[in-house]
Amino acid sequence: MERRNFIRNSTLGLGAGIALTPSSVFSASNVSGEPLASKLPREVWIATLTLTKIDAANYQDMVEEVLGHMADIVNYKPDVICLPEIFPFFHISEKISIAEVAEQPLGKITSRFAEFARKHKTYIICPLYTVENGRYYNAAVVIDREGKVLGEYRKTHTTEGEMGKGITPGPLEPPVFKTDFGIIGVQICFDLEWNDGWEQLKEKGAEIVFFPSAYSGGKAINTRAWQNKYCVVSSTLNGTAKICDVTGEEIAKTGFWDKYWAIAPLNLEKAFLHTWPYVRKFKDIHAKYGRKVKITNFSEEEWSIIESLSPEVKIADILEEFDLKTHKDHIQSATDMQRKLRKG
Repeated sequence: MERRNFIRNSTLGLGAGIALTPSSVFSASNVSGEPLASKLPREVWIATLTLTKIDAANYQDMVEEVLGHMADIVNYKPDVICLPEIFPFFHISEKISIAEVAEQPLGKITSRFAEFARKHKTYIICPLYTVENGRYYNAAVVIDREGKVLGEYRKTHTTEGEMGKGITPGPLEPPVFKTDFGIIGVQICFDLEWNDGWEQLKEKGAEIVFFPSAYSGGKAINTRAWQNKYCVVSSTLNGTAKICDVTGEEIAKTGFWDKYWAIAPLNLEKAFLHTWPYVRKFKDIHAKYGRKVKITNFSEEEWSIIESLSPEVKIADILEEFDLKTHKDHIQSATDMQRKLRKG
């Protein structure tokens, strides 16, 4: 069916609510059926902190302050907690030098957070100054649920002020970290102004990118999410911290009534599609899977998100069964054909 005719028929009622509605067509709240599991297999609970209005006399006291705030949210059983950029050394009265506080993990600061991670079975993104071979880095140490260091990301795009104080820029190629819920990456503050790190993380399969920062970043955070089709979580020294889904929509954020924390679940069992031409299969997907699958359409952008709401349903299987391409594969397929025809 031609795209124009399909849209015309949709407006007449043949596809209404599937192709043209910028909201969920089927979800657990609006469709009857069997109850869903309390937690989905790839449901990840994320907590992120802003240091706004949190002050301390010295970095040791700031570590205690942050650990205290972390203790306030463990009843949510977060899978991962993200902390702000070099948080132990901001909003403190004491003057410190990078050389005296930088550490090689696990050191005196990271060991405290490793102990917390082990006790509460959570991953922690712990940003601070690290040192190796006499070089200092603005880094984020990734700690797993057992309190072990998975590795660290070293801020690639350091500011002139940081470099003037002795901070060395990190490698141009950012690492990814394999967790028990998926692949994650990190970018830090000024990295927001460059595309390279964000795009490399996408190519490496990152599903969530954590953004410890001195400032909020605003709409640029949302943009990085939808541009790269992964979730982005910011954690800030000042201003709003937030959790953005793959579409750039804000799932949760700090504000007047949520001064310190943003906490929310993300479901990673989903796929980002270009709506056309795959919308033609959505009715059949709904007919077979009902409330086990949620499809969210964005009419202006022509994006569609297909999400599994059942432990029994894998999105990869749906893509194969209905011959659907992810947005990435759809664009790559068109690019390949364009190149081939240009050569011809």
